[in-house]
Amino acid sequence: MLPSSRTQLGLFFILLCPANIIGLWWAVGSPLVMDPNSICRKTKRLAGKQAELCQLEPEIVQEVAKGTKLGVRECQYQFRFRRWNCTSHSKYFGKILQQDIRETAFVYAITAAGVSHAITQACSMGELLQCGCELTRSRAPPLPTMGPGTEGTAWEWGGCGDDVQFGYEKSQQFMDAKSKKGKNDIRALIDLHNNEAGRLAVRSYMRTECKCHGLSGSCTLRTCWRKMPHFREVGDRLLERFNGAFKVMGGNDGKTLIPVGDNIKPPDKQDLIYSADSPDFCSANRKTGSLGTRGRVCNSTAMDTSGCDLLCCGRGHRDETVVLEENCLCRFHWCCVVQCRKCSVRQELSLCV
Repeated sequence: MLPSSRTQLGLFFILLCPANIIGLWWAVGSPLVMDPNSICRKTKRLAGKQAELCQLEPEIVQEVAKGTKLGVRECQYQFRFRRWNCTSHSKYFGKILQQDIRETAFVYAITAAGVSHAITQACSMGELLQCGCELTRSRAPPLPTMGPGTEGTAWEWGGCGDDVQFGYEKSQQFMDAKSKKGKNDIRALIDLHNNEAGRLAVRSYMRTECKCHGLSGSCTLRTCWRKMPHFREVGDRLLERFNGAFKVMGGNDGKTLIPVGDNIKPPDKQDLIYSADSPDFCSANRKTGSLGTRGRVCNSTAMDTSGCDLLCCGRGHRDETVVLEENCLCRFHWCCVVQCRKCSVRQELSLCV
C-alpha cells in the first residue's frame, strides 16, 4: 500500500475506532469517537498537519470525528440496496480502503464532505472559538432568489450564514495531509481528487435563505444569508458522481491522471475517479473486502439494485415471515409524555440465498 494511502487508512482507523485500532468501524457509535484526546494520543499514525491540529486545535479534531461519523452513516444509507452496502465489518472494510475502486472513491469523498460539513456547522452553532458566522461585509453577493410578492423588496445580508470556507480549509488540512514520501504517487493523486470532489459537493451548492421583516406581515425588508445544503443532498449528489465515475491511469510523468478509453473527456473537479475495477461483491471474499449478499433482504418486485435478481446475483431468493415489535396505539398525555403499546407485526421478507 502506498504511503499517502497509509496516512488516510490510518486516519479511518483512528477516527472510527480510537479504542481499538484493529477493530475499526464497530466503535463508530462509541462515545470514545467523540473524544479528541483518544484520537490525538495516536498521532504517530498521523501526518504533520494532522498532528499539528491535534496539538493546537483539539476541538477541531472533535468535529473531524463527528464529520467522519456523518460520512459513515450517509455511505451506509446511500449503499443500503447495493451489493456492497458500506459494511461496518472491520476486517472487510479495511480491504476496501486498500483498493482504488469506485467504492473507495465514494468513501473518501463522503468522508471529506462530512468533515467539511460538521466543522462548518459547528462554526454556525458557536461551538468553535476559531470561527463563527460567515463574514459578508466585503462581498458583493448575487441577488437572492425572489419569492412571490417580493419583487423590488429591499434586502441585506444578515442572520448567520455558514462559513463554509473555514470548514473547507480545515477538512483539506486534515484529510489531505500527506507524508513526505510518495512523490509521483498516482494513488495519492486519486485520493486527493476524490477528497476535493467531496468538499466541493458541499461548498459549490450553497443556497440563499431570506426572512421578511415589516409591519402586519409585510415584506418591506428581507435579511438574507447563505446556508449549506442538507447532508442528504450531498450524499445524493456524490452517489450520482459514483454512478458516473471515471476510470483513470497515471500519465508517463507520474503527476497526471488520464481517463481510460477513447474519446473520453477528462473528469472535472467534482467527478469521482478510480483506477481498478470493483469485485462483483456477490460472494464473501476477505481478500477483496466482500461480505457477499447471502442473507441480504431484497425486493422481489423491484428492477433496480434493490431487486432480488441483481442483489442476489442470480442465485435466487427465499421468502420468510418474521414477527416484529413496533410502537402502536400511541397517546399523548398532558404534559408532555407520549405513551405507546407494543404491537406484533408479521412481515414478509425476501432473502438472498
